[in-house]
Amino acid sequence: MRTILSAVLIALVALLVPASAVAYWADRELGNADRYTAAMSPLAANPAVQEVVVTQVTRALAGQIDAGPFQMGVDALLGEALHSFAGTPAYQTAWDAANRAAHAAFLNALTTGHGDALTIDLAPVIAQVKGELVEGGVPFADRIPVTHLSVKVMEYDNLAALREGFHMLQIAGVWLPVLTLVLAAAAIAVAVHRRRAVMATGLGLAVGAGLLWLTVEVCRRLTLDDLPADIDRPAAGAVYDALTAFLRTTAWVVLVIGLTAALAAWVTGRLRRTP
Repeated sequence: MRTILSAVLIALVALLVPASAVAYWADRELGNADRYTAAMSPLAANPAVQEVVVTQVTRALAGQIDAGPFQMGVDALLGEALHSFAGTPAYQTAWDAANRAAHAAFLNALTTGHGDALTIDLAPVIAQVKGELVEGGVPFADRIPVTHLSVKVMEYDNLAALREGFHMLQIAGVWLPVLTLVLAAAAIAVAVHRRRAVMATGLGLAVGAGLLWLTVEVCRRLTLDDLPADIDRPAAGAVYDALTAFLRTTAWVVLVIGLTAALAAWVTGRLRRTP
């Protein structure tokens, strides 16, 4: 009976590993403005994301500068300036500011039921571009309007279901990981053969890590397949990967811990049998 109970607890641990990791991620990573901004910050250097930003800002500003017969030249110059600006430290600062401002809207879409997309307001980027061009003496740069330009990087048709899931994960963000650890300890404690239970629990953690990794990959495919045609998929994929980097790292860490525990238990057993 104790062996069966231990096996059931180990199976629960394997299933709870991905659930607890996702719950913690939703509550402490996505729900925290500093961590959200830190996760999105590397995307400033991503070529696909940069191209979306440059394209959207260029489209928004093109034609808004009244340059008379020089209009086409000014629009072309603006596009070149945006491409050059995209690789500067000032752009990184503006990008971080834009994402910090977008975090509130992101949480609003996931918690209040308003909105159906993840957007980034590029007003800080436009302001930085204008300042750079004016300082560089570019003609008509002072006429660039600093407008609130929201760029969609992800959009969902069934965001209502995602909101419900996110709310449940936030509630479980603290106690679910603790429950997983408690069940793992209980599986070892109730077992008749503790060493074998440690080895089995380690393998259970490894299986759970594999399930977590598989979940992230499957959700990635489903998310990108569900995007409207006007959303840039390489950029959206980069955003998804940035937001879920914590889950991938967690999967690898749990995998290493589980396999190390299983291997240590196996080696200990072999050493005891050695005369």
